[in-house]
Amino acid sequence: MSLKKGEIFTAPVESTAFKGKGVARHKGVAVFVSGTAPGDVAEMQVIRKKRRYVEARVLRLVEESEHRIEPVCRHANVCGGCTWQHLPYEKQLEYKEQHVRDHMERSGKLSPDLVRPILGCDQQLYYRNKMEYSFAMKRWLTEEEIRAEEYVDDTGFAAGLHAPGRFDKILNLSECHLQDPVSYQLLDFVRSYCITNDIPAFDTFKKEGFIRHLVIRNSFHTDDLMVNLVTYEDQPEVIGKLTESLLQEFPQITTVVNNINDQPNPTAVGRIEKVLYGPGFIIDKIGNLTFKIHANTFFQTNTQQAEKLYSVAREFCRGESIHHLMDLYCGVGTLSLYMADIVERVTGVEMVEPAIENARFNARENGITNAQFVTGDMKDTFNDAFLKEYGKPDCIITDPPRAGMHPSVVEKLCELAVNRLVYVSCNPSTMARDLEVLKSVYEVETIQPVDMFPQTYHIEAVAKLTRK
Repeated sequence: MSLKKGEIFTAPVESTAFKGKGVARHKGVAVFVSGTAPGDVAEMQVIRKKRRYVEARVLRLVEESEHRIEPVCRHANVCGGCTWQHLPYEKQLEYKEQHVRDHMERSGKLSPDLVRPILGCDQQLYYRNKMEYSFAMKRWLTEEEIRAEEYVDDTGFAAGLHAPGRFDKILNLSECHLQDPVSYQLLDFVRSYCITNDIPAFDTFKKEGFIRHLVIRNSFHTDDLMVNLVTYEDQPEVIGKLTESLLQEFPQITTVVNNINDQPNPTAVGRIEKVLYGPGFIIDKIGNLTFKIHANTFFQTNTQQAEKLYSVAREFCRGESIHHLMDLYCGVGTLSLYMADIVERVTGVEMVEPAIENARFNARENGITNAQFVTGDMKDTFNDAFLKEYGKPDCIITDPPRAGMHPSVVEKLCELAVNRLVYVSCNPSTMARDLEVLKSVYEVETIQPVDMFPQTYHIEAVAKLTRK
């Protein structure tokens, strides 16, 4: 490869690809560069060499794309939360739809014409129902601070989101537009309170300190608002006074919980959870179903778009009557329960036991009696013995993690050859890989992209397959 690490060159950005990065070409080599838009001409520097391409960073924009816009948030160029705020939403949708088409054609060996026009999101900002902020004693320096001739201190209390690729440094947020504005207001209040009252942030290396995370959950269909304070230690007096101050400043808070994570892992899930105020959960809906959402319960992050996604899956399942629907990788059962009224019975399978417990709880809360939930790792569970015990389905929904389905699961789906198979994916790349194998037994009828996360490169898609 003729390009060397550290080499500086100028090139036009032609398209978008992997993780929303811009794609340029120089000396016959593909160059992936973040923070750019098709039509930009940028001076860039090679920072990483791969076998077939290089990665680069922008040094300066020589010429701006006609499609580039001013980001809403001042942190957009350095924060990993929003990677595409510099693009108009209609362009974001255009690129996402094209990414799905490209994956299906290149990896799935399918016609790109199978892909329907993307379903966009009515609310492009403030759409998230959950935000997880972190605290640290070191903050991420801006590009200007890094390049400054004088020493810039990066120590001190910081609250916000992790800097891209860093577990130990926090981008100290002064605004955020992903969740309802009250979310950032709560973060700013807790940060100021901790600084004023000498409450230290948790130090990842020293394994000491107190406040670790602030998790805000709000409901789309109700006025419920949860504050989850994640701490390293159980200090009732300290957390009690903070809670009192929060409730005085934000009377709209409906519940406050304290998760105590005294383990070295960086998660916001505590070994101990205490309800400090209110019921300890919020209530939200998907369709006609009501869900109690506790601090550590999984729930679709964009409620409004989840309803669109589930409606597509429901549409793809419809046809002749379904006696037995099986929902693979069912999570807390939201999709299983959403389908329960159009099938005789539904069986959900999930490897995480707390999620299965939540699914059973959600079924009881909604008065659904034709749904059962089974714990098991799909690659080990989905076999002849399992099918003999629970019965062969005539329709299957599969909603695997980003890595897609294990080859043994794909193989079993081919062997089963059910009447209808609906594939819900948060990663069209691995979906296309799996569809390339499944198409030997199933006809891939159509693929519907759904944008769940505006301002980011992430895209969901639902595929409808029928037995040949």
